[in-house]
Amino acid sequence: MNYDKAREIMVDTQVRPNDVSNPEIVSAFMKTPREAFVPSSRKSVAYSELEIETSEGRSLWTPRDTGKLVKLAGIKPTDIVLVVGAGSGYEAALISRLAETVIALEEGEARVDAMSERFTALGIDQAVAVEGDIAKGLPDQAPFDVIYVCGMVETLPEAWTEQLAEGGRLAVVMQVEENLGRGKLYTRAGDTVSAREGFDAFPPKFSAFDRKKAFVF
Repeated sequence: MNYDKAREIMVDTQVRPNDVSNPEIVSAFMKTPREAFVPSSRKSVAYSELEIETSEGRSLWTPRDTGKLVKLAGIKPTDIVLVVGAGSGYEAALISRLAETVIALEEGEARVDAMSERFTALGIDQAVAVEGDIAKGLPDQAPFDVIYVCGMVETLPEAWTEQLAEGGRLAVVMQVEENLGRGKLYTRAGDTVSAREGFDAFPPKFSAFDRKKAFVF
């Protein structure tokens, strides 16, 4: 399979038509081999308009949803970015082509080791994989200019917004209804964090952040 051609087709049919045409983001997609971040059995569909499970509880989103959230984050070349729940590391690798430094936070030694090996094999030296509790963020490395969350959530941990630098942005898809999520950008100004909505999507969810169900008699 010609992965380079498949990547070009993906960008031209799934990324650009969805209002993600920034040259820097398009270039990042073109230079990041999505097939390297999926299980061997799924490499043939790496560039399809699919969500692909990479490990239990972790998935690659569709290229459309990833592109729109990356665009919403407004990542700059001088930004220090924390990628939460980085999974196989695709988003961290992609963002490393836009930012100064990317820290890919994940749970489980096996996931982190696999991600590190992938980054090394691909020559990605601006992203580093770190093990930790994703709900707690990475307080010892904070503050961050951008926090990018790789799974849809129902609730937002305070730890994440507390770790934003002044003017820092948190890009995340929040589940707002049973079958609807919305890309949101939270921005810190002093002690205040404001939010603006971006786009509708329903990517794979981080179930650890589900709302607690109320008990009804």
